[in-house]
Amino acid sequence: MRLTLSILASWVAMLGLALPVQSSPAVNRAKSAPVRTIPPESTVIHYRTASVDGIEIYYREAGPAQAPVIVLLHGFPTSSHMFRNLIPELAARYHVIAPDYPAFGQSSVPDRRTFHYGFALYAELMDGLLSQLGANRYALYVQDYGAPVGYRLALRHPERVSALVVQNGNAYEEGFSDFWMPLRMYWADGSQAHRDALRAGLTPAATKSQYVDGVRDPSRIDPDNWVHDQTLLDRPGIDEIMLDLFGDYGSNVTLYPQFQAFFRTRQPPTLIVWGKNDAIFPAQGARAYLRDLPDAELHLLDTGHFALEDKGAEIAALMLDFLDRKVQAR
Repeated sequence: MRLTLSILASWVAMLGLALPVQSSPAVNRAKSAPVRTIPPESTVIHYRTASVDGIEIYYREAGPAQAPVIVLLHGFPTSSHMFRNLIPELAARYHVIAPDYPAFGQSSVPDRRTFHYGFALYAELMDGLLSQLGANRYALYVQDYGAPVGYRLALRHPERVSALVVQNGNAYEEGFSDFWMPLRMYWADGSQAHRDALRAGLTPAATKSQYVDGVRDPSRIDPDNWVHDQTLLDRPGIDEIMLDLFGDYGSNVTLYPQFQAFFRTRQPPTLIVWGKNDAIFPAQGARAYLRDLPDAELHLLDTGHFALEDKGAEIAALMLDFLDRKVQAR
């Protein structure tokens, strides 16, 4: 005769034995590890290369194909690597494109004897890449070198710029610090002595300083950043290319009046997220934008030059709020 569970429990109690407790399937499920949510395919970053005018341009791309486009333009001495954490934050709602300039990151390194390394050609190549990708309307995130590259793009196609996000990217004389004096001396005479003096900016110490100077807690900054950048800087021949670019940066300054005229006449929606402790581009350069873009949203952050490494979550939140209001809503 089959005993019921209640009778069995009574016998066990009288005998002073312990009946093993068996959890119900529902309890087992509740105690199991949570199921990971797989991110949608549209947010996965793709690592791609395109040939633009015979030059291999590497770029990171993510986000829905039909979503508004954001172009992320990197600074010196890094690459699209600087956006590795920002891209997933944006890609759920935006189509993100982050290229490397020639001789940076994973893009090719043309021979400087036949390829003129300069910001005009960089802008031309970025324009060619975006045209290949069908990006005819985009917001620009510009940092450091990305500012003159992006603003040259804006001069070529002002109607294509839906918004600006400016992060320690200069367009005003007020934005220069004493850091720039050796470069200005080289711009003035182009001498070999002044060129060689700029090699100090290519050392491991100089690369590290760009990441940690102005940061309240340097332990927040991953050392892989400057190790990664320095490894690429130390490739044979890259030093001469970087010195060429240091020299050509002066050509951007002559275009500042045109950049500023673009701001005044087009009034693109603008978010400024600026590391206020930056020794390269101080906060005065951020405030100067308000002269031509009085409606710009300015946020001075307590960090340094590569603000994304220290304040990435804060910048991503500010960007999404801004872009949702100024780009998605249009």
